[in-house]
Amino acid sequence: MPYLELRLQCTEADQPRYAHALEDVGALAVTMLDADADTSDEQAILEPGVGETPLWQSVVLTALFDDGADALALLAALDAFDAGLDWSRASFRKVEDQDWERAWMDQYVPLQFGRRTWIVPWDAPLPEGADAPEAAVVRLDPGLAFGSGTHPTTSLCLQWLDALADAGTLAGATVLDYGCGSGILALAALKLGAARAVGVDNDPQALLASTDNAQRNGLGDALAVFLPADAPQDTYPVVVANILASALDALAETLAGRVAVGGRIALSGILDGQEEELLRRYRPWFDQLAVTREGDWVRIDGVRRAV
Repeated sequence: MPYLELRLQCTEADQPRYAHALEDVGALAVTMLDADADTSDEQAILEPGVGETPLWQSVVLTALFDDGADALALLAALDAFDAGLDWSRASFRKVEDQDWERAWMDQYVPLQFGRRTWIVPWDAPLPEGADAPEAAVVRLDPGLAFGSGTHPTTSLCLQWLDALADAGTLAGATVLDYGCGSGILALAALKLGAARAVGVDNDPQALLASTDNAQRNGLGDALAVFLPADAPQDTYPVVVANILASALDALAETLAGRVAVGGRIALSGILDGQEEELLRRYRPWFDQLAVTREGDWVRIDGVRRAV
């Protein structure tokens, strides 16, 4: 099917804010090109590697939206999300469907997070280390823009889960992955020793991707997925939410209510500079709030107290 494509040139320094805004208003995928290089398909980076950001001084951002998206409405939403950004130079066009997922997967390589967590393409051989008995390997074919582990926001959560496993916190636990996308975090938790995982996402396609990836990893019976309105109102010893800062703010009371007393939470999808407001927002419910950075992104984690 065709897509609506938004194209915009910006500085490398402003790129994270533009990309964050595009993702917030529903971009299916955001790509980056060196504005000073030949704009052939070979120059595209569909998602930077762990800890990597483009070094180019000028970047061309391209975002894909559903064909039915209204360009003027998108511009209004983008301006409302961050009025400090200049969207006047954005251009739109209709583009025919290409095999974006397969082109991205051709660049996707096995990655390690923490001591023993590995994310490996579903059809790739296990690299050295991932074949160790204690390795927690998630085989992933994430589909378009649902999360692969390569983005710092996901990397930060995977490292956190790996550390919880080392501390014995995940053993036999039920984990809530709020904003589950591909299911990568829920599946990693299960591979690291959790007994059960619940995934919640407002995109039905993400729930399908999570279910498919769970079955691919032999974990179909251990993962249950729900739309937010249908999610069980339970409490969990471990909750991870890799969504946007604006959603973390709006859902603070909901997420806090899902964490059992003494339970752990990790919040990701936060740009550097957005953490102070979120720390204030979550402090009424959580102790030991800590901030961890990777590139331009931040993770907040803490321990639920009785209130």
